[in-house]
Amino acid sequence: MASGGTTIPTGGLADRYATALYAYADEQHALDATIDQMEALGRLIDESSDLRTLLLSPLVDVNTAGRAVRAVLEEQGFGKIVQDFVGVVIANRRMNALRGIVTAFVALVAQKRGVVVAHVASAHPLTDVQEQQLRARLIEAGYGNVNIVRSVDPSLLGGLVLKVGARLYDTSLKSRLQRLQYAMKGAA
Repeated sequence: MASGGTTIPTGGLADRYATALYAYADEQHALDATIDQMEALGRLIDESSDLRTLLLSPLVDVNTAGRAVRAVLEEQGFGKIVQDFVGVVIANRRMNALRGIVTAFVALVAQKRGVVVAHVASAHPLTDVQEQQLRARLIEAGYGNVNIVRSVDPSLLGGLVLKVGARLYDTSLKSRLQRLQYAMKGAA
């Protein structure tokens, strides 16, 4: 989920665009700079409601959107590769998928570099010590190089929900109470 509650399209289209950008940036010997700029682009989209509105609006003309986004990227100091790439995405009428493409690109980079992404939701923000302990546990479990993405969900009440790849580990108080409720219904 991107901020604002919009779903991020993944797979298919996003993966193809991400793979093409990765290959092109690698071919141009600008991979590290492109990776940094794509991560910055993801943060920019997440933090700017005006930019998200522009990208998601079907009412905005493609040429107008292209000029506006290029001006923003140029002002923010993005390089030619990222500017041209975003221009192609918009020209192909895929601007509503741009955030998903950025996400797919970051995931592709992590996969190529052997980094495992662990999404952790907790009822309260994790301290640095707790994050280091979690990282140590994940390394013990065989996950090697781990990138922890933290989020806070007060509805969990306590504990953690950890997602690593397709595996989900839910130790939250909320899920424990739900299991207890179902067990009590079954006993009645």
